Amino acid sequence: MADTTTPVFVSVRPFQPTDLEGVFSVILPIQRDEYGIAITAEDQPDLNSIDSFYRLGSGEFWVAEHDGDVVGTIALKDIGNNEAALRKMFVAAAYRGSGIGTASKLLSALLAHAREKGIRRIYLGTTDKFLGAHRFYEKNGFTVVERSALPESFPVMAVDSKFYVIAL
Repeated sequence: MADTTTPVFVSVRPFQPTDLEGVFSVILPIQRDEYGIAITAEDQPDLNSIDSFYRLGSGEFWVAEHDGDVVGTIALKDIGNNEAALRKMFVAAAYRGSGIGTASKLLSALLAHAREKGIRRIYLGTTDKFLGAHRFYEKNGFTVVERSALPESFPVMAVDSKFYVIAL
């Protein structure tokens, strides 16, 4: 857990298979406990197949790490036509706000990678419950888009009810 009395250094790096338990330990409590979404690890098979699901084409999956512990995640899913989906953006509660910049570091890594790979647009879907995430995406240049404007290849999740896009 982050100690707010001393500076906290969070680094972002590509996912390694040894991170899987840490990935679940960040994502599931946020989904279940903070937002009351009835979802299990089994409902998210992409997380058990990160290499084959996210690391195709221009895709990638990153973790934010502090003292060897996974404290955040973000993924880029290549959906073809120089477009991608932002997925699995989660930051453990103790690493949000307070000037730590975990979410910003994760998003910066994803955007830099996407630009380097020639991605032109990134779409994302989220739930109405993630109000803090909505503010974060809007502050970082994402704009709301109707579901009907999403590319056919965009992987809509059952819980998605609000959608965003950013042009690079």
